Amino acid sequence: MSLVNGLPAHVLLVHFVVVLVPLTSLALVVAALWPRAARRMGVVLPALALVTLASVPLTTSAGEWLEEHVPENSLVQRHAELGDGLLPWALGLFVLAAAVWWTVRRTPAPETGNRTAAVVRIAAAVLSVVVAAGAVVDVYRIGDSGAKAAWKGNYSKAATRSGDGD
Repeated sequence: MSLVNGLPAHVLLVHFVVVLVPLTSLALVVAALWPRAARRMGVVLPALALVTLASVPLTTSAGEWLEEHVPENSLVQRHAELGDGLLPWALGLFVLAAAVWWTVRRTPAPETGNRTAAVVRIAAAVLSVVVAAGAVVDVYRIGDSGAKAAWKGNYSKAATRSGDGD
């Protein structure tokens, strides 16, 4: 996919990633820390994570096309390098979302005396928080570098027209 309605597809697809990664991260952390919420989310949690995972290579592929169609510079190169690092985070979100969903599905109610279940739940929660935080920070860094690549030096600090609509 290269163009959508005359615009580079990357410019449009990136909005899905910017929304889905933090949303999936938040849902995963809530589900991992609160089993009742995970049960209520059901299969929506891993489905959301799967859509998020699928959106990353689509956006990256469209970005690679766009990279070949803009002047080469260090800001674009840095953005492309950072963008290539998001897929492992999205994969981690999906794997953990599927694991949390599967675990909650197999154990309908948390057992107070089951030490193994408690350890697994704590480990899943810690991993979920770490991966979710890493994914969100990575999306921020990628977006920041993309904004710099697109806008640095491409606007006037002084208004070029009056703000009265004329």
